[in-house]
Amino acid sequence: ATDEDAENYIKIFTLKPKVEIDALINKHQESPHLRILQKELAKDITIRVHSIEDYEAAQNASEILFKTGQEAIDGLKNLPADLFEAIFEGVPQAIVSKNVLENGISIVDLLVVTTNFLSSNGEARRALKENSISVNKNKVNEGDTINLSHVINGNYILLQRGKKNYFVVKIV
Repeated sequence: ATDEDAENYIKIFTLKPKVEIDALINKHQESPHLRILQKELAKDITIRVHSIEDYEAAQNASEILFKTGQEAIDGLKNLPADLFEAIFEGVPQAIVSKNVLENGISIVDLLVVTTNFLSSNGEARRALKENSISVNKNKVNEGDTINLSHVINGNYILLQRGKKNYFVVKIV
């Protein structure tokens, strides 16, 4: 929602007292880039429609999907398997045997041969040179080997190209 819409929506769709709404609007006007009203509106509605637990789960999912660095890596590693599956439901997947990872596999082979996440070795090498490939939110290079130490929750490896293209490797 635009800033103007958010000011109207927070008055209409929340049950907050007028004093609190006015304080939120003032805070938002001081730092509109923080999207304080939009976030507060989303929080309030999610909690009322669903629950505080669902709101917190959505927050965790958002942090994992949109943040980078150690915070995102730690969040991903500590994510319960059921929440991991819920977040990445609908994301392309491949099933890979644990045996494939025991001795390690080159990142290029994992991206192309084993999972078909990328369509060719050339595409994989270009993406790696561009530094656009991540394994479990960690950037990887062409010479890297992926092994069992990369498996999250004993079941998954998360591949990512750029900011929006995810691929889940399910380990069996």
